Amino acid sequence: MRTRVKICGITRSEDAQLAVDAGADAIGLVFYEKSPRYVTNTQAAEISQCIPAFVSRVALFKDAEQEMVESVLTQVEIDLIQFHGSETAAYCEQFNRPYIKALGMKGTEHEAGFLISSTEIYQSAKALLLDGHAPGEAGGTGESFDWASIAEVDKPIVLAGGLSAENVRLAIDTIHPFAVDVSSGVESSPGIKDKDKIAAFMEQVDA
Repeated sequence: MRTRVKICGITRSEDAQLAVDAGADAIGLVFYEKSPRYVTNTQAAEISQCIPAFVSRVALFKDAEQEMVESVLTQVEIDLIQFHGSETAAYCEQFNRPYIKALGMKGTEHEAGFLISSTEIYQSAKALLLDGHAPGEAGGTGESFDWASIAEVDKPIVLAGGLSAENVRLAIDTIHPFAVDVSSGVESSPGIKDKDKIAAFMEQVDA
């Protein structure tokens, strides 16, 4: 099975084009104001409009007010929502959009029950995204976690956290995720993507 790739934290249309040209399956737009990769609705709408068919546009939120999520969905072309906070399944489902639920894995890797119970709680999620931060913290830390220790679950897994061209092949060979999600690992500075790093990352995914 081919491993899909999401390049997250896109802040510029030209970076979105770099991701598309490199073969990314999805781009991520961050609507969490404390993130250095935060984009406004206006910025996101401009970026979203340049994304071609068959590349998914993912909106990332962390414990956002319902009204904020709805304003983004009204003003920006979005295909998939990523919830990165302590949102309940009922909260995630209320927007009637496909969603993925991010889980902070730091400190929980060796707790087989954590991932299994999360799979049961978020049965309606299209995938679970496993990130390197601790539960309740924000993502984008660039930290990884112990991939080899996670339990197998009956749900597509998106692996995130500290991925780069240097380690993504090992990560894929270790847990065979449905997709990988990279942000800081392909940047020259926070929110600014690097063409060569994206190319190297994609090359390792396809190796």
